[in-house]
Amino acid sequence: MRIGDLLRLAVSRLGTGKLRTALTMLGVIIGVASVVALVSVGQGATSGINSRLQGLGTNLLSVTPGATTTGATRGAFGSATTLTTEDATALTSLAHVAGVAPELSSSHLIAVGSQNETTTVIGTSPDYPLVFAYEMWRGSFLTPASVDHALRVAVLGDTTATNLGLGASSIGSTIYISGLPFQVVGIMQPKGGSGFANPDDEVLIPSTTARQLFTSTDSVRTIGVSVSTAADMDVVTAEITNALDQRHGISATGTADFTVTSQTQLLSTVSSVTTLLTVLLAGIASISLLVGGIGIMNIMLVSVRERIREIGIRKAIGAKSRDILLQFLIEALLLSIAGGFIGILVGVAISALIAFMAGWAFTFSLVTIAAAVIFSLIVGVIFGVWPAMQAARLDPVVALRYE
Repeated sequence: MRIGDLLRLAVSRLGTGKLRTALTMLGVIIGVASVVALVSVGQGATSGINSRLQGLGTNLLSVTPGATTTGATRGAFGSATTLTTEDATALTSLAHVAGVAPELSSSHLIAVGSQNETTTVIGTSPDYPLVFAYEMWRGSFLTPASVDHALRVAVLGDTTATNLGLGASSIGSTIYISGLPFQVVGIMQPKGGSGFANPDDEVLIPSTTARQLFTSTDSVRTIGVSVSTAADMDVVTAEITNALDQRHGISATGTADFTVTSQTQLLSTVSSVTTLLTVLLAGIASISLLVGGIGIMNIMLVSVRERIREIGIRKAIGAKSRDILLQFLIEALLLSIAGGFIGILVGVAISALIAFMAGWAFTFSLVTIAAAVIFSLIVGVIFGVWPAMQAARLDPVVALRYE
């Protein structure tokens, strides 16, 4: 028989039991949808994280303190207090450095009128917008004079301003940080973000003011360094390391009490972690494909049992074993391919919904779609061959006598 005739026969046969056909495809649909959705969500999450990291600043280097050690227990990097504002000032004189912004951070209650919220207050320098790629929406940022004289002035992130009910007309108004009055001199453009590390939910004040009123220490959480050009990143990293080693009295063979991290390193680490998680999740989801394939094989074996007399009649009137094999194999392939395409549509819809709710860009790869189709074909072939071979091997005389 021709392939076209076998296809029409397979479609006609599957159409006679629509409910059973749909239930048979359900396992493949769930498996393919799970794989497509998880891979797409993983890619979207990676893209969102990468864009967030790239939006942290232009050619950004982050200098963080080392780790504390208590007895035999070592803390995380950044838990020590080895960096100071003087270290940050020293880095401004290095070649190829466009800006330096230290961060003295603490959490405080911000109040204005009847509105209040608890957020992060960061003491920093006038280079902060340059280093971390912020733009002003209204007003101006901190000035060298405000740092030199430890003025009580504040710049608000977009989310903080919104939560406090402040807008364009609020420049010059007074807010209270832990009960102390500060004049609002600017509100920044939103960068986009949410959750614990929302870059728009912060209040920026002069580093000297933060030290005098809130932290009572010169230690900084991190020092952001903006490099003039991307080509100078490695050179500046080495210069920062040498400068801080000298300031901290660390010998050439000693262990540094700080860490210099570039955006490239962060992006590489995040990419490798998210890729690994995506592969692991896709592998777990692909188990559903195996279950779907077993379902196809089970139904096809039942179908062979139900159609023994039909197989005997077809063989008696001249059908070859190859024709019977192809017929049942095509039916299995149609089940898996149809389930695969429906699963792709469901998976794409689910990943789009998750991306919308999570707030990152919806992304999917044609490679993922192609892989899902190929896996569907493989499932159909692997789990359809055995029932098809059983049908093809039936003796026509035995089949015709089967009750």
